Amino acid sequence: MAVFEQKYKPYIDELTPSWSRFLVLPRYAYQEIFQSKLFLALFVTCFVYPLAAMLIVYLHHNATALAMLQIPIDKIIPIDLDFFYYFVVIQSTFGFFITMFIGPTLVAQDINNNGLALYLCRPFSRFEYILGKMSVLLTLLSLITWLPGLLLFFLQSYLEGMSWLVSNIRVAGAILLGSGIWILLLALIAQAISAWVKWRVAAMGILLGIFFIPNAIAAMIKGIFQTQWGYIISTRSLMRTVLADLFNHSNRIEVPVWSAWTALLVICVICLLLLFRKVKAYEVIS
Repeated sequence: MAVFEQKYKPYIDELTPSWSRFLVLPRYAYQEIFQSKLFLALFVTCFVYPLAAMLIVYLHHNATALAMLQIPIDKIIPIDLDFFYYFVVIQSTFGFFITMFIGPTLVAQDINNNGLALYLCRPFSRFEYILGKMSVLLTLLSLITWLPGLLLFFLQSYLEGMSWLVSNIRVAGAILLGSGIWILLLALIAQAISAWVKWRVAAMGILLGIFFIPNAIAAMIKGIFQTQWGYIISTRSLMRTVLADLFNHSNRIEVPVWSAWTALLVICVICLLLLFRKVKAYEVIS
């Protein structure tokens, strides 16, 4: 278009607010993720246990249903701290498999196709890019962990009464905080691996190894040196310790609580540093 014709007009429509620009990344990511029938089946499976748990809560407060099903009340799983603790543990396990499925490709695709320059040449910072990619996992994992967990807790509170809610409000905090830490940890580790490992199968293997191999090494250290400190290298043990502390299960604590929190914080910081080191508009190859 010739400049002298003066037909060029600047964009005058409404601009996207700067705070929400990162949301464009998960919007298109979801379209691609949910095209996979395998992922869709896995995602739907993640809601089976929450529905079963809600049914158990309902049966505890419905004598008619128990009579129809001929189930003695003492045969139903009790609604106590263990009930919510195992709910978080089981749903967190499903969250790990969700992360294994979609985590390794979140950043790797853009790096492999030299797409980071296209993102970062626009008014789009590295932090917004990382946050946008991370929000894919944060949202999906929230839908299967703390959101159904809190729904289950408030269902029990509604059926049991206000006194139960007041005396067990700590459980709601434990569900929210415990699930939130696990989600953040999974999202950061998965993104860091995705940024540095281009091959999806290798990235999945590394992610699996990070959560299982250190646990086996820690068990060997315990057997040889008779000390629990070996579990400080096991991400699973760190999370079990944090959850045990949140749900007041002192017998399940494997390392000092303060050391578990510190180690998890260090892991998250390292993952962020690795991400910012790799996520940039260009790379100099010598």
